[in-house]
Amino acid sequence: MAGGSEEILRLGVLISGGGTTLQNLAEVAARGEMPARVACVIASNPKAYGLVRAAKLGLPAYSIVRKEYPTVEAFSEALTEPLRRHDVDLVCMAGFLALWRIPEEWTHPPRVMNIHPALIPKFCGQGMHGQHVHEAVLAAGAQVSGCTVHFADNQYDHGPIILQRTCPVLPGDTADSLAARVFEQECLAYPEAIRLFAAGRLQLTGPQVVVLPT
Repeated sequence: MAGGSEEILRLGVLISGGGTTLQNLAEVAARGEMPARVACVIASNPKAYGLVRAAKLGLPAYSIVRKEYPTVEAFSEALTEPLRRHDVDLVCMAGFLALWRIPEEWTHPPRVMNIHPALIPKFCGQGMHGQHVHEAVLAAGAQVSGCTVHFADNQYDHGPIILQRTCPVLPGDTADSLAARVFEQECLAYPEAIRLFAAGRLQLTGPQVVVLPT
């Protein structure tokens, strides 16, 4: 399914906000802790602070805004163009809130990942992003939260799960304190999923992703 032989993957990172996940991926790559580098960044929000981070990191970055296109299809084609131009091997959604109709070239085999700050299938779907997720976890009285990395399809927070990492929900937690604890797990989970992809160790079997042994 993946490149195998630990090739250096070219990542396209899609953002809508602060770009903390982008920063993490870029730093992990710079330390040589995953066989990948960020080839380009695309933001759905022209005011996203992640664009500032991209500039500081010296990364090619683009602002592609849904309302500037008449249809989802036109927006999706505009978004896909720089991914193709930068020869992106793997697309990493990183807090990307716009609906991108993923072209078949990116789904067969799957080459788009997403990370969600909860344990899918709970606390996910349209509108469940950022602090809304952590507030919902706290309101439900859950004792465990975490994050999920999955292959993305054309539904919000949906697609075969690659891996999950958990963390406790502690008495007195706020959405902010829980978010910080979940983000610690996200910083580990996303690079690990990318490493598995690069090593060719992810095999899709029906709705499940099987991690092949080394």
